[in-house]
Amino acid sequence: MADLASVKEFADGLAADGTPIDLLINNAGVMTPPSRMTTVDGFELQFGSNFLGPFALTVRLLPLLLAAPNPRVATMSSGTASYGRIHFDDLQALRRYRPNLSYAQSKLADLMLAQHLAAIGHQRGWNLISTAAHPGFTRTNLQTAGASLGRERPKRMLLNSLNILPSQDVEHGTEPLLYAATSPEALPGGYYGPGGRFGLVGPTTTARIPRRARDAATAARLWAEAEHLTGVTLPVRVS
Repeated sequence: MADLASVKEFADGLAADGTPIDLLINNAGVMTPPSRMTTVDGFELQFGSNFLGPFALTVRLLPLLLAAPNPRVATMSSGTASYGRIHFDDLQALRRYRPNLSYAQSKLADLMLAQHLAAIGHQRGWNLISTAAHPGFTRTNLQTAGASLGRERPKRMLLNSLNILPSQDVEHGTEPLLYAATSPEALPGGYYGPGGRFGLVGPTTTARIPRRARDAATAARLWAEAEHLTGVTLPVRVS
């Protein structure tokens, strides 16, 4: 996801095989490197890996997805999307890099990707369901792996060690994304996450979509910017 040439190579290989794709899950990502890092293509690492890479892969695979009888794209967002903002004047955090806010921007962008893809599918009459999910606070190495990039020793996460916030194991944390990817009850543009305390733990439920993620004009602008940055655009003949 941090190398657009790799994304293209992978997608081209699937296209050459020609087998329709029933389900695409966009889940790869990196969280809060302590200093600004970049992808192979020079994008800020979180924006590039979490959003631009999945965007490019999704658009490149659309012909194979739409060749399937009931295709679905499920994209992993985060609860941090609720305070994320799309900084069109500094998408790559060149002027000021703040790890958590750059992560929140990338995860808001993921949610807007899912929303806008659902809108495009509706406009074009595609039999495609685009959904999104967030895992709440799930105990994985995500919180430490990204935060340890560039450090000699892994970073110790204070929240994990002190158990300040409710958290859950991976088995339960995967449920919202699995629901978004497979449930017959999941709707186009639907957003799903834990329904327990603070939206961090518990059984899957419909999650509240942040106001900024519901801004259709901003989502369309972000999509256009992603096309410009990646050089990947909607195929003309996709229907």
